[in-house]
Amino acid sequence: MPSAEIITIGTELLLGEIVDTNSRYIARRLRDAGIDLYRTTTVGDNAARIAQAVQEALQRADIVITTGGLGPTVDDPTRKAVADAVGVPLEFRPELWQDIQARFAHYGRQPTENNRRQAFVPQGARAIPNPVGTAPAFAVETPDGVVISLPGVPREMEYLFNHDVLPYLRQRFDLRGVILARVLHTAGMPESALDEQIGDLERLSNPTVGLLAHPGQVDIRITAKAESEAAAQAMIAEVEAELRRRLGTRIYGADEETLEGAVGDLFAAHGLTFSVLEAGLGGELLRRAGKVSGFVGGEMAAAPLEKDALLQKLRTCCAQHQAAWVLGVSLFTAEGANRALVALIRPQGEEVRAFHFGGPPQMAPNWATNMALNLLRRRLLALEETP
Repeated sequence: MPSAEIITIGTELLLGEIVDTNSRYIARRLRDAGIDLYRTTTVGDNAARIAQAVQEALQRADIVITTGGLGPTVDDPTRKAVADAVGVPLEFRPELWQDIQARFAHYGRQPTENNRRQAFVPQGARAIPNPVGTAPAFAVETPDGVVISLPGVPREMEYLFNHDVLPYLRQRFDLRGVILARVLHTAGMPESALDEQIGDLERLSNPTVGLLAHPGQVDIRITAKAESEAAAQAMIAEVEAELRRRLGTRIYGADEETLEGAVGDLFAAHGLTFSVLEAGLGGELLRRAGKVSGFVGGEMAAAPLEKDALLQKLRTCCAQHQAAWVLGVSLFTAEGANRALVALIRPQGEEVRAFHFGGPPQMAPNWATNMALNLLRRRLLALEETP
C-alpha cells in the first residue's frame, strides 16, 4: 500500500486563528482508500519552508497532499514553493485563466490582475480545474512520488478530493485494498483497567486495536487492512466479538452512537420518563439530556449542592416534573481534584454516588455528565436483569 503525508499551509493555522479540519477529512478518505498516512505537518506562508517540507515529505512518502496557499495574494506561496521543491519553473496555463474568468463572470464580477497568478502551475503539472471556487489545484509527478496541492477552503478541498484526486490516486497507484476502522465506546472503566483486560489484543498487527481516553469514557479503535471491504469487515467483526465478550455492557455503542443515545433507547424500551437537576455543570447535563428519549424537563441550581441538599432538591424536581426517575449531578471543581455527586431517585429507592476526577476543571462538566449518564444506563440495564 502506498504511503502519504499531509502538509497544511497557512500562518493563520500556526497562530491558532482557525482550526485545521482538512487533515481530518483527508486522513479518513485516505484510510478508506487503503493508503497509509504516517505524518501531518503545518507550515506558515513561507515559500522556502514549504518547499523544504515538500522535499522532506517526498523522501518518506509516495503521496504528498498540501492544502492552502493557492489564493491570488502575495502571501499565497504554495504554487512557487512546490515548483521549487521539484526543481521546475512555474508556467502560465491560458485555459485555467479562462476558467477563472468564467467563474468570476458567473458571479457578475471581474477578476483583478492578481487573480491571474492562480493560472500558474509548476511546469508539467496536471492541472485540476476548480468548478466550486476560483483557485485551481494541481498534481506534480516526480521520480519520488506525487505532490497534490489543493485549496484550503474545506468545501472546495473536499469537492476536488472526491471528484478528482481520489479517482486519480486509485488509478495511479492501482489501489485495490481498503483500510476500515470501527470505534467501540466504553464508559465506567478507566483506561488503565481497560488495558489490563484487552492488552493482548492491542498487540495485534492486523487488525490493530488502540485506546483513546476521554473524560469519563474510553474509545477502542479497531483498524483492519485487507484487499476488500468484506474481508476487512470480517477481520474487524472477529475482534469486536471478542471485545464484547470480555467487556460486556461496559461497551455502550459504536462509531457515531452516543452515551445519551444509548440511555434514550433504554428509556424508550421501558416506557419510562426522567428529569434532571444539575449544579455546577454550566448546562452540560441539561443540554445532553435534552437529546434523550423520555426526558421531560430539568433544572439548574445556582451553586453546587452537598448530599442532603441535592436529594431534597431532587425530590422537589421529581414531583414538579412528574417523572418516574430523576437524576441529579452536583460538581465541585478544583485544579486536579474535581468531585461530583451523582444522585438518582426512582421507584426502587434513592442513591448517591461520589466520583473523583483529577483532570483540569474545564473538562469536569463533560466528565461528570458522562459518569451520571452511565450510572443511569447501568440502572436501566439492571431492570432487564430483574425477573
